[in-house]
Amino acid sequence: MPPLAGWKTSSSNLKKKVLFICVHNSARSQMAAALLNKRCGEFFEAQSAGLEPGTLNPLAVEVLREMDIDISKNKTQAVFDVFKSGELFAYVVTVCNESEAEGCPTFPGVTTRLHWSFPDPSKFTGASEEKIEQTRHVRDKIDSQIRQFCAEHRSK
Repeated sequence: MPPLAGWKTSSSNLKKKVLFICVHNSARSQMAAALLNKRCGEFFEAQSAGLEPGTLNPLAVEVLREMDIDISKNKTQAVFDVFKSGELFAYVVTVCNESEAEGCPTFPGVTTRLHWSFPDPSKFTGASEEKIEQTRHVRDKIDSQIRQFCAEHRSK
């Protein structure tokens, strides 16, 4: 029997597929996917995409490395390429601001759409240490949201 839409079978259970979307797929969505895979990888399989994919933000790479998560080899991808692939997701989570999130496609199937707004590290100003500190703050807010999401949704 094929797996349910938006679910992926593994050797031990069904994993719910989650797509995180932001504008450039360079920081927020990358951090969210990596953190969900680390915190709740036995229940969820996360990936990320962007409305206008850019290049991976080195600040995001650095702050995740501090948590022993390596995303340095990740590539950015377009949300419309993911959409066109026909892949189904149990959850689609936008992590950009409200107006940017309106540009996201509606995915087919039984998809729960969530919106978590976080500041964009590419827009941070100041000295290097100020930017890294602001990015750590975003990472920690995302991590807190991921922990809450895991607690609420892993058994559904």
